[in-house]
Amino acid sequence: MTTGTLSKLSAAIEVVTGVLLIASPGLVARILLSAPLADPGVAVGRLCGVALLSLGLACWPNASATTAQATRALFTYNLLAAFYLGYLRVGAGFVSYLLWPACVLHALLAALLARPFYETCRHE
Repeated sequence: MTTGTLSKLSAAIEVVTGVLLIASPGLVARILLSAPLADPGVAVGRLCGVALLSLGLACWPNASATTAQATRALFTYNLLAAFYLGYLRVGAGFVSYLLWPACVLHALLAALLARPFYETCRHE
């Protein structure tokens, strides 16, 4: 799988998640964490949705190449998201049928982006 394809896949996931968080943060919280959101959580959820939408759009590869900055951003986000989602399941005790799959998806994307990330760091 090419870096462009990986970047497009990861960016698309973030764009979709961002749109869902903007539209219905409570629904995303119920599906991902099996927990309701209070009003402040809804506001923060929507703000996170805006951030994920922005990340996805900023990292979307153009026709010629994926930028080093986009590769770094997507690798970092996916790595940290995988760790945090794993922590929520193991350390914080959240239980949901989508929490482990989301954790594994982010870990897989981080693993696949690790080599392009390393190569961009090595060439600068």
